[in-house]
Amino acid sequence: MSDFVNRRQFLKKSFSGTLGAAILGSSVLKNGEKLSAEPMQKQFSGNLKKAACIGVLPRKLSVLERFKIAKKVGFEGIEANTIRTPEAVQEYKEASQSTGVSIHSIMNSDHWRYSLTDNDPAVVERSMEGMKTSMQNAHDLGADAVLLVPGIVTGEVRYIDVYNRSQSRIKELLPLAKELNVIIAIENVGNRFLLSPLEYIRYIDEIDSPYLQGYFDVGNIVSSGYPQDWIRTFGKRLVKVHIKRFEPGREHPEYDPKNRNTQGINWPEVRQALSDVGYNGWISAEVRGGDEEQIMEISRRMDKIFAGESPY
Repeated sequence: MSDFVNRRQFLKKSFSGTLGAAILGSSVLKNGEKLSAEPMQKQFSGNLKKAACIGVLPRKLSVLERFKIAKKVGFEGIEANTIRTPEAVQEYKEASQSTGVSIHSIMNSDHWRYSLTDNDPAVVERSMEGMKTSMQNAHDLGADAVLLVPGIVTGEVRYIDVYNRSQSRIKELLPLAKELNVIIAIENVGNRFLLSPLEYIRYIDEIDSPYLQGYFDVGNIVSSGYPQDWIRTFGKRLVKVHIKRFEPGREHPEYDPKNRNTQGINWPEVRQALSDVGYNGWISAEVRGGDEEQIMEISRRMDKIFAGESPY
């Protein structure tokens, strides 16, 4: 009987001591190692760099003022649109140098208005010229990639034609891409084209050039797929990332695997997928902007996503 009482008292004291240490945030020793009672931070591979598309910043301000706001709220980089004049290119260059905010990519502005796969050769030529201007912009401003929507499937332009025509046009652009050391990065958008991640990587692999890679938009894929799945399928082909559907004023429910009606994004899983493929590059917010306070909130939410947390 006494042995039982002694053992019970020993276990009670041991449990109380352990519980007390956890409550007080103390440390305990196990196998010679110091264990902290504080929760461990998630560890991810890859160095994500935070950026915003130029359209997120107040349009009424000068280029320099927009870059200053970007710097103030914590953005390291900007994705600019196609720049048409040498004077404007110089303005962007000076703003970047003055603030230390990099211009990491150029979003080609002509691929919707002038599709690279249109039936009209004159339209295709306009698209090609716009892409060449964008690639030159990237070279002049130190950016390493140009975003391209490779084509648009329509009632008049068949899927197979968009596939073949876009690959042909991209091959024509690749010598210039190599000369300028600029990557052509094709994005998943609402163009009714490259509708699965498997087809997407096959399309890139068939061309087989280091100057053609993938630009993945997390928000664009939610209605038909899972962004973490696309990221893992892209693997090392992934060169740039856009995110949306997390900004203030446009709330979405958290992803719930038990509820098929939810349209939310599983942000922790997206962050894990980026880590799994070793993505080491820019994440650009492509969202509706606003005043400085709104942009600060966008930046803060991106920090939470980078940390593997929900942005809400």
